[in-house]
Amino acid sequence: MKLSLAAFCTTVGAANAFTSSAFTGSALNGAVVSRNAAVSSTMTMSATGMGVNGFGRIGRLVTRIIMEDEKVKLNGINAGSAPPDYMAYQYKYDSVHGKAKGSVEVDGDFLLLNGEKILTSRCRDPKEVGWGALEADYVCESTGVFLTKEKAQSIIDGGAKKVIYSAPAKDDSQTIVMGVNQGEYDGSEDFISCASCTTNGLAPMVKVIHDEFVIEEALMTTVHAMTATQAVVDSSSRKDWRGGRAASGNIIPSSTGAAKAVTKVIPSLQGKLTGMAFRVPTIDVSVVDLTCRIEKSTTYEEICRVIKSKSEGAMKGFLGYCDEPLVSTDFESDARSSIFDAGAGIMLNPNFVKLVAWYDNEWGYSCRVVDLMKHVAAVDAKVGA
Repeated sequence: MKLSLAAFCTTVGAANAFTSSAFTGSALNGAVVSRNAAVSSTMTMSATGMGVNGFGRIGRLVTRIIMEDEKVKLNGINAGSAPPDYMAYQYKYDSVHGKAKGSVEVDGDFLLLNGEKILTSRCRDPKEVGWGALEADYVCESTGVFLTKEKAQSIIDGGAKKVIYSAPAKDDSQTIVMGVNQGEYDGSEDFISCASCTTNGLAPMVKVIHDEFVIEEALMTTVHAMTATQAVVDSSSRKDWRGGRAASGNIIPSSTGAAKAVTKVIPSLQGKLTGMAFRVPTIDVSVVDLTCRIEKSTTYEEICRVIKSKSEGAMKGFLGYCDEPLVSTDFESDARSSIFDAGAGIMLNPNFVKLVAWYDNEWGYSCRVVDLMKHVAAVDAKVGA
């Protein structure tokens, strides 16, 4: 592809080369799940051009996942202020998920990942990246800044076809949770949110229970790993006093909109589901506790049977089932959205039950972001055919 450098923002000065030899990444812990099989759409398509706007925690993992998927092609990364050599370092090494697979090198403003040249830029206004010239039609917005139609329009103005937020939308942009309501995307929306990691960790299990037993009311608690928004040691936060305390040494009660966000994708639960969070000093993997009253009387064993059946059938790859006595680190780099823990739940009576599900709030969620990008591209291809 011939590219005009005038279409892109570049770094000040040439970046030093990041020398790296090829290596093979370590095997993922937990269940090995094919993400390609998880995508519900059966439509075939050639490699779809993608871009990443923001090279933080999720942006880097989305980049890794795209690079491992032959059905898509990464054509550009807009990285804020990071120069290419530092981007290569950030991409290659990860404290939770280990070394990236394949080779990692730098050539000027290009990252060479597995030998593929990917242009990087450092533009405050994503319009200036020139996504269209890069053939990056579907862009993951992972800066956390452009989460409304008005703000994300600059990515479309830069030539992208669609923008997928790797965070909850801050307006009425469509919200899609893969495995739950992806059928609602019809190609008419340009801005689509993948919701949050916790909404993805909760919604598949909620869907199964609500479809089969009818949830009358429910409360959710997520015990959530630390994230980059928190302070390593005691700091300050005028908006959230508790949130300003050291994430590395405290269990911190917090608010979350994840449960209410489930009602965006399962509207029949509006007014019936809400929740809260506890932030805990672990660096990855979270667990959600759903306590609900159900209309249809049942047994805990029947609930487990239904969830196991769905995890092996229509919701495979999104919903998982675990009957082993595992702990949080056992689910690191697990690609599934929500892994039901059969041994952790309890039932008070035939209509009142507590259910537990694990989720890798980094890797599992990033897999869903890429799956959503692929699904949007597949639907668009069908609509435009």
